Amino acid sequence: MTADPQITPRLFDAILAVPGNLAALETADPDEALAQFRLLATRSGRSIYLWDPERGIRSLREPDVCVAGSQRLVDALRYILHSMHFGVYLFRGFGDQFKPPVPALLRRIGRLRGGNERKLVLVGAAFDLPEDVDPLFDRLRDAWQVRLRPRLRDGRWMS
Repeated sequence: MTADPQITPRLFDAILAVPGNLAALETADPDEALAQFRLLATRSGRSIYLWDPERGIRSLREPDVCVAGSQRLVDALRYILHSMHFGVYLFRGFGDQFKPPVPALLRRIGRLRGGNERKLVLVGAAFDLPEDVDPLFDRLRDAWQVRLRPRLRDGRWMS
């Protein structure tokens, strides 16, 4: 699937607009979603990061920039919790790692308020989150199908 290049910035804005700090992005093609976010980060300079268990947290804008010691999920969540910088942190491969202290850290991230907004976004095809964690997340479903209302351009309707 090739995403419309106009959708990714709107999706990024939708992530920033969710009232909480935790979101679950359900998409049919998570690899394409991450590729589009990488492209957005590179072109716009946005602070978008990706976590994976092998490399930890790394910048999508500068893939060689990694946060040392963030390979373990608990350490990555603690880093986000204590970070003083704005950022959208994408997590793929979160899996079934909802054992303590992960739920407590997610609740603390969810309660963060202040000027340096941090968003933690799970990216995957579908999520079956535990009961105690599920209400913390705002769901963005079928996000690649997000379209603005049709608009008139040069006498033709554009979506």
